[in-house]
Amino acid sequence: MPKVKTKSSAKKRFKLTGTGKIRRKHAFKSHILTKKSTKRKKNLTKMGEVHKRDEGRVRNMLWI
Repeated sequence: MPKVKTKSSAKKRFKLTGTGKIRRKHAFKSHILTKKSTKRKKNLTKMGEVHKRDEGRVRNMLWI
């Protein structure tokens, strides 16, 4: 039987915390930043958590 591989896209986008939660980056921070406020850009820089409903799908992609 072949080895089970982690999805490379998920491996690059998500990180696990010590308590088992999954961290992610915010979207809408890559370009067209002139019309976004400084406060909004600053908040988009911070890491967020994956929603509980999506956590199962992300775990399947990462094989956790």
